[in-house]
Amino acid sequence: MVTKRKLITFDWAIKRLLRSKANFGILEGFLAELLKEEITILDVLESESNKDYPLDKFNRVDLKVRNSKQEIIIIEIQYDREYDYLQRIFYGVSKTAIEHLEENKSYAGITKVISINILYFDLGSGTDYIYKGSTRFIGLHNHDLLELNAKQKQLFKKDSVEALYPEYYLIKINRFNDIAKDTLDEWIYFLKNEEIKENFTAKGLKEAEEKLSIMKLPEDEQKAYEHYKDDLHYQASIFESSFGDGYSEGKAEGKAEGRAEGKAEGIVEGITQTTKNIAINLAKEGTSVEVIAKVTGLSEAEIKQIRSD
Repeated sequence: MVTKRKLITFDWAIKRLLRSKANFGILEGFLAELLKEEITILDVLESESNKDYPLDKFNRVDLKVRNSKQEIIIIEIQYDREYDYLQRIFYGVSKTAIEHLEENKSYAGITKVISINILYFDLGSGTDYIYKGSTRFIGLHNHDLLELNAKQKQLFKKDSVEALYPEYYLIKINRFNDIAKDTLDEWIYFLKNEEIKENFTAKGLKEAEEKLSIMKLPEDEQKAYEHYKDDLHYQASIFESSFGDGYSEGKAEGKAEGRAEGKAEGIVEGITQTTKNIAINLAKEGTSVEVIAKVTGLSEAEIKQIRSD
């Protein structure tokens, strides 16, 4: 019989353990299996950007690292459904690329960004559980693929046009059927079940088994982790019911105005106000700012502002 090792969740590990260089091997293993190349992480970058303008949004992600190729890899874990999630990751990648372009550098200095999104809700209508998005240019008449010339390859140190642009990975955990057909599937199994089977051989998993065991956490960390898990279940229930009510109310308000734009505005206003109400209620329950941010999608600064109002 194949035994399993019960481990802490990957999001908890990212926030608590995987930011340390001593544990980079776990992340490097996961990234190597997903990206199909050897990965060396140099450092962890600040994962929340400052606002340049009052109406600008925060670029908040769970983890942002730089690899040995000077590429930036964003990892985000999302539990709750967001209808505009695809636009959200586009915003995050775009802002990251711009922020890391030095003022005195040409556009050739734009950093390659890789966005990895681990989703515990069913985004879109696809049937697969891993999707990759990239940019390619195809001729409208000859249907040929636009390539880099020799000088561009030398300048950019890339072999294709596609390699210059951001890459997006969407991992839809709930779509995975728990049958690990390859080493990447072994990682997906862990992300879904918080377990590693003894016969798994994916890069980084053995190290994960050693360092992410619940039983090996200090007692105070074990208690904090159990409290965090309870919080997630509780808040997910509140969010799911409140989101549905806010959506319906907003939609009805928009219909009452009799205009398409009124309907859209009503939906958005209903969702926005509901999200704020959830944040307020969770704050009253004594929930941490970090967990409220994870549940609602609001930035920690926005939550602190709501608390002070």
